[in-house]
Amino acid sequence: MSLKHAILVLLDREPGSGYDLTQRFAKGIGHFWQASHQQIYQQLKKLDEEKLVRFETQAQAGKPDRKLYRITPQGQKVLKRWIKASDKPPVVRDALLIKVFAAQPEDYPALLAELDRHLQIHRETLASHLAQEAGYFELDEAHQRRIRLPYLTLRRGIRYEREWIEWLQETRDLIAEDRLPEQGA
Repeated sequence: MSLKHAILVLLDREPGSGYDLTQRFAKGIGHFWQASHQQIYQQLKKLDEEKLVRFETQAQAGKPDRKLYRITPQGQKVLKRWIKASDKPPVVRDALLIKVFAAQPEDYPALLAELDRHLQIHRETLASHLAQEAGYFELDEAHQRRIRLPYLTLRRGIRYEREWIEWLQETRDLIAEDRLPEQGA
């Protein structure tokens, strides 16, 4: 997947400015796809050059003009083609796993502190996802049905965070208590 496709997905659902897209990343697809404000604006420029999006300029009092982007018919074709194409599973590149793999006993205090830091981050992210999930279940059935697929990606995000928390806690405990893992645990 590319940032290009993530932006096309968001604009296919609703037109928006670069700022709007940044907010949608943070509140919607941010649990599985990250992008900075700068990356989004750079990609919007490329998408406009490729004629996959267009924008209209809206004047704002006391602020620079706002560009409201919309996906074009050509952009929708690119998006549909991408949705139908096969993807490879994501490649895992995780610095924390390398640190755990490489650590020596003298490194354990620093490693335990890093594991604790990651635990805190994943717990906070899980709490945020669970709050979003609670909002989903407060909606009426018709609205739940309309956003069922985005909700399913949130569920994956919840499981992802729970799996990380479980692994981090187990790894932390095994290192801190100088125990060996049990088979099948």
